[in-house]
Amino acid sequence: MNAEPKTGPERSRFQLFGKPTKLTAGLVITLALAAVALLSLAWTPLPPSRLEIIHRLQPPFAHGALGTDQLGRDVLSMLMVGCWNSLSSAVCAVAIGVAIGSACGMAAAALRGFFQSLVMRACDIVFALPPILSAMILGAFLGTGRLTAIIAIAVFMIPVFARVTLTSAEQAWSREYVMAARALGGSHLEITLRHVLPNILSQIIVQASIQLGLAILTEAGLCFLNLGAPPPAPTWGRMLADAQTYLGLAPWLAILPGLAIALAVLGFNLLGDGLRDLLDPHDGTRQYS
Repeated sequence: MNAEPKTGPERSRFQLFGKPTKLTAGLVITLALAAVALLSLAWTPLPPSRLEIIHRLQPPFAHGALGTDQLGRDVLSMLMVGCWNSLSSAVCAVAIGVAIGSACGMAAAALRGFFQSLVMRACDIVFALPPILSAMILGAFLGTGRLTAIIAIAVFMIPVFARVTLTSAEQAWSREYVMAARALGGSHLEITLRHVLPNILSQIIVQASIQLGLAILTEAGLCFLNLGAPPPAPTWGRMLADAQTYLGLAPWLAILPGLAIALAVLGFNLLGDGLRDLLDPHDGTRQYS
């Protein structure tokens, strides 16, 4: 007898462990990048700040696996340390955005009225200032650096998660089990934490995965403009900026960090799309009471 076709959540789980999916590819890429980033904390082929002018602008495999830059530094070591700098900055920025933005969104959905309008208008104002401009403004007060870049990206992430959370939380507040909890005398905080948050958590996770890719791309842009971590800390964006002068002599200096940024963004985008397919956040039948 032929087995019945799998549907719903069973089909999603089957696809996860069956033929390659977006989620599997995204997991492989992001886990590989995370492994490289963690490895760089304990080991790199050479110290990334070690200068060997005599070996400057050596092509891949001529001196080191991926060659050297204009100062004779090992490109592979710089890419590994840059992976840690980029991933850690992106994770910190998105974590701040999730914590503050989700809290504001859930509070706006619960309290409604004036507070909801205030949160939405604040989001509109923040959206009017792109991260690059925010970093320039913050740099004027805090000075350029990694912390400034993280704060600038986080400020842009907060309204993103506030809007996503508000939309999802409003739908949860209209469901019967939430109405029943309100009829039983549950407070806004209790209902939000016990009934609303578990039902919108999948949407927040999916959005966070996608925003990680954007955060990495933004962090690279800020470092490209010297608004991120200061030298000599290696970053993918600064490696691209430094490579502009040597595109004709050493094109690998721009190609390699560019590929690293593209791979990281691709990995997180695939991960987010795969999680959306797996968790099916638009499925109104999933409820936690």
